[in-house]
Amino acid sequence: MNTINASPYGTNKETAKNPLDVRIILAMLWVAGMLSSLNGDTYRLNDPVVLKSSLANTGAIVVTPGLLFVMALIFVGPIFMSVLTLTLKSPVSRWTNRILGIFYALAHLAFWALTLVNLSAGRVGIYEIVWYTAQLVLSWLVVWYAWKWHNVEA
Repeated sequence: MNTINASPYGTNKETAKNPLDVRIILAMLWVAGMLSSLNGDTYRLNDPVVLKSSLANTGAIVVTPGLLFVMALIFVGPIFMSVLTLTLKSPVSRWTNRILGIFYALAHLAFWALTLVNLSAGRVGIYEIVWYTAQLVLSWLVVWYAWKWHNVEA
């Protein structure tokens, strides 16, 4: 236990340099990534071409109940991570953020690359690149902060 700050989670080197604890930064990055994803979906639903394709279920990917279940599992991850980052013990929180941060960063990178291909083919709007870039940057920041986070127990 850290007797200086009476924290059961210990201290970290970043607190001396940054008034915000790394846990708070990571939790907010997860929230910002989810909000970016939701904003991208909102823009997508306002695109008449995409909306028509979605309603007719004639897009590149046919929506099935199984696909919706998998997407729900993927989308719930950042929501849980925003809470777990603040509540798990430091070593577990660091490794969980590293592992899931890398998973989401690679997934966002894949979607970003696919969006570039679809953009060049004229199938998506430029707004898709903006939102996928935001999600990609935020997920890499999660990985970077989680890797930089060194917990020093008193």
